This record gives sequence, structure tokens and C-alpha cells, in this order.
Amino acid sequence: MQDEVLTAIEASNAAFVQFKSNINERLRGLEAFEAKATNRPRNGGVGGAGDSRIDTSSPEIKALNLYLRRGDASELKALDITNASEGGYAVPKIIDGMLSELLLLQSPIRRVAGIQQISTSDFHHLVNLRGTGSAWAAELDAVNVSAAPSLADVVPPMGELRAFPLASQQMLEDAQFNAAQWLIKNVADEFGRAESDAFINGNGTAKPKGFLTYTIVATGDASRAFGSLQYFPTGAASTLNATNPLDVLQSAIYALKPGYREGGNACWLLNSNTLAVISTLKDTLGRFLLVPSLAAGRPPTLLGYDCIEAQHMPDIGANAYPIAFGNFKAAYLIVDRIGTTVLQDSLTQKPYVGFYTRKRTGGAVVNSEAIKLVKVATS
Repeated sequence: MQDEVLTAIEASNAAFVQFKSNINERLRGLEAFEAKATNRPRNGGVGGAGDSRIDTSSPEIKALNLYLRRGDASELKALDITNASEGGYAVPKIIDGMLSELLLLQSPIRRVAGIQQISTSDFHHLVNLRGTGSAWAAELDAVNVSAAPSLADVVPPMGELRAFPLASQQMLEDAQFNAAQWLIKNVADEFGRAESDAFINGNGTAKPKGFLTYTIVATGDASRAFGSLQYFPTGAASTLNATNPLDVLQSAIYALKPGYREGGNACWLLNSNTLAVISTLKDTLGRFLLVPSLAAGRPPTLLGYDCIEAQHMPDIGANAYPIAFGNFKAAYLIVDRIGTTVLQDSLTQKPYVGFYTRKRTGGAVVNSEAIKLVKVATS
């Protein structure tokens, strides 16, 4: 009898030990989950409120927050930040980098085009039009002078991106309000919208020259003037070709030289309205041309190439160019002057405090063979 009692007690103790172990394991899992939930980025990820990559204890962030809240630039000066001639101050590099990263996510052209940082507005991009001549030769053959390359000088038009987000004085005084994170998100939103339009439709006057504002003709690469783009008509006056829409899309694809199609950089550029129309199109066998994305964050594909949505592309309509296909990394160059400046203004928008933020940027087509357009027209 005594042995049975001892056995029952030992079994009970073992069960209690196992129960306690299970509880502790669940508590550790809950603590880990809460830690991840507390530290995850919120409000848009990069630069959003709660972005754990913004170290609010760093001297740069403290100095910027102090300047945004009180207009006190003494800490920025101590960090050897350049004082702009109009009284604005360059934001610390860590903030400027996060702003650029968020712009990359929000501006569709910036995601696919070539980007170059420059330190002067007198920037020239030389394009080799013909290439240097070459010839086969035996070991002791005389060396002939090769034909000199023909060059084009492209100067991307530049302008200032400007944003003027407003915050109330009480917001700035609130200890829980992170002014640096708020500035990044607001400025990126404004800059992203302005860039998206300018890189497509900009006239080149105090702003980038958009690729749809260049001369657009039906002439092929062999005889078309440098700087002009080639289009392919839909065969319909005001819609995509309802008879066989595959024809015009394939014409645009295969007019692009293989070197531009290959390597994963070629893509379609169109707005969401055009994408909705494309999603209904089928080939002659009844198969849909558009393949929806099967993974989050991945765009749908059209005939094997990604579809990038750019809302400033025109809608389908008579004589419009609603669809572009090309290798934009080779075709379009964005130039950025390094650094973003911000000037606090607490007078003109009372009771709000405004932050006049500016950055100089430009853009131009540097390879007109690497973009093809679809035009809504009969010919």
C-alpha cells in the first residue's frame, strides 16, 4: 500500500513539473511575440512611425528633432551640417538615405530607371551613337585607324522638388511625436507624386523631361533620329485592337533589341485603368494575356514581363500612348543632387509650423532605342 502511495506521488510530481515546463514555454513564446509586435515597422514601413531602424538616441536624430520642434539649429551646426544660403539646413545623411529609400518604393519610374548622384548642375551624359570601328587582322598586318565614335551629349533638365508639410505646434511639443519620422513620410509622399508625373510628362522646364514628351514616330531603330521614340499603333481609333490585341503587344516586345529584353530589366509601364482592360484580353485560343501575381509584392506579368503601375501614364483614348515597354534602366536616367534641405517656417501658416523641404533632381531619356510605345490609333 505504501509503495502505491509513493508511486502516485511521484507521478503527480512529474506531471506538475511537465505542466510547469509547458507554461514557461508558452510564456517565452508570448514574450517573443510581443517583442516583435512592439518593434515592427508601422505606417508604411520605411520611415513610418515606429520604424525601428530610426535610432532616436543618435546625435543626428536628436539634432534634427530639436530643429523641427524648436527651430534650434545649433546642434545641426555642431554636427557640421552645411548651412544653405536661404537659411535651410541639410538633413543628416541617415534621414536623407531613408527618404531616398521610401521614394524608391513610392515612385514607379525611380524603381526601374537608372539613377545617378551628382554634385553639380553642370552634368553631361555622353552617349555613344555608332561605336568604334573594328576589323579582323593577322598578326603582322598593318594597324588601321578605327573610325571615331559618334557621341551625343545629353544634359538632363533639372528642377527642385519642393514640399511644405504642416504640423501644429502642439504636435511638435508632444514628447510622443517623432518629428523626424513624420517629416520623412510626408516629404516622401509629396516628392513621390511629383516625380511620378515629371518623369513621364514633364516638359523639361525647371523639371525633368518626361519620356512621353519626346518626339514619337513610327520609324524603326535603323533610321530614327536619336532622342525620338518608336510607337506601334493598336489598329483601332480609340481602343486596344479588339480583333487580336496580341499583335501590337508582341510588336512592341520584339522591336526591342535582345540586349534590352534580356537580363530581367524590361517591363511594361501602364496605369491601373489600362491594366484593368489588359486583364480582360485573350489570345486567339481564349487564354488571358495577363498572368496575375501569385505572391505578395510581385507585379502581374504580361507576356512574360512585369507590369509596373504608374498612375500618371495616360488612359486608353484616341492618339494616347497608354502603354510603354522597355528597359528603363538603360533608357531613362534620373540625376539627384546629393542632400535634402529643410527650412522651418513658424510665421506664414499660424498656428501651424511649416517645413519647406527641397531637393534638386532631373531626368532625361538617354537611350531612345530602349523604350517602345503603344499608340491608340489606326496607323
